[in-house]
Amino acid sequence: MRKKKFDYTGVFSSVFAIIIGLLVGFVILLFCNVQQAAPGFFTILTGAFTHGAKGVGQVFYYSTTIILTGLSVGFAFKTGLFNIGASGQFIVGGFGAVYVGVMCENLGGVHWLVALLAGVALGALWGLVPGLLKAFFNVNEVISAIMMNYIGMYAVNWFVKSYKPIFNNLRNESKPVLNTANIPKMGLDKLFPDSSINGGFIIAVLAVLLIYIVLDKTTFGYELKAVGYNRDASRYAGINEKKSIVLSMMIAGAISGLSGACLYLAGTGKHIEIVDTIADEGFTGISVALLGLCHPIGILFAGIFIAYLTAGGFYLQLFEFSTEIIDIIVAIIIYFSAFALIVKLLIQKLEKSREAKKQENGGPPPEAEGNGKGGKQA
Repeated sequence: MRKKKFDYTGVFSSVFAIIIGLLVGFVILLFCNVQQAAPGFFTILTGAFTHGAKGVGQVFYYSTTIILTGLSVGFAFKTGLFNIGASGQFIVGGFGAVYVGVMCENLGGVHWLVALLAGVALGALWGLVPGLLKAFFNVNEVISAIMMNYIGMYAVNWFVKSYKPIFNNLRNESKPVLNTANIPKMGLDKLFPDSSINGGFIIAVLAVLLIYIVLDKTTFGYELKAVGYNRDASRYAGINEKKSIVLSMMIAGAISGLSGACLYLAGTGKHIEIVDTIADEGFTGISVALLGLCHPIGILFAGIFIAYLTAGGFYLQLFEFSTEIIDIIVAIIIYFSAFALIVKLLIQKLEKSREAKKQENGGPPPEAEGNGKGGKQA
């Protein structure tokens, strides 16, 4: 059996998106301040290392939530679904973690773990609704997931404000979770002293590895992807396609819920603010998934990259740039990441055209290459 070649087109398309995004960002810096544009741009690329290990730790801290939301979107996409509801699942999962973190004070050493699981459970519940509507009524998951984003946002706002034991009315936000509910540092504070990093980053990496194994190394993952490729053919092959769709959305929701839990249990003073704004992390996760080509490992590196730029951008104000400049630059890079898949498809189309011309000129078909007898290998 011939060994499958590594597909470099995906990596090239993502690198292309990053380069174009950075170039456009540099043009914006030139437009804002010509004299400081070059040093400012250099700071974006190197600023995360300004404080050594602390800066690196901050990058990993910032990347935790967007890696998980990106993984949620990427997992759903691999199974033929578009989970645009990551924002709603994120905030609902965060609420579950905060509720347990504030109210369940007698759990001791497992307090943080129970709070995490509460976030996962509520995130999965929020993904269940679009999954059921898609599986049994063929309702487009994009529409239902967008609706669930708004329902989740307003429901969490209402619950936090209405339930006085977890509401800080002086600051219009949720109360801080108990110390026992904060995710342990897991030794990362020794590697990256004075940074905000905690065990949430390790949890995110483990989630990436788990989803990679499930999708590429298990029969269950194969069935989920098969339903995404062709629902009717999967049913004919004996796969319960309705069950697969529901489980896909529930797993995606659980990952987003885990992301929200990791943010509010990080011990960095994050609270659920009562604002009529959908969580940005969910939409950033969509872009991270696109930049990582929806592959779990690609999403891991894409999330770290976006976090790296964010950390470096904090130092732009030293060069008389507004702190919002980095948000614009990151947004542009994220925007161009949407073209990563388009570039990949164009490259694949060019390769197919080249193979077709080779066959017209008497060359062997692609599947026969590498076989000395000119026949198809087993």
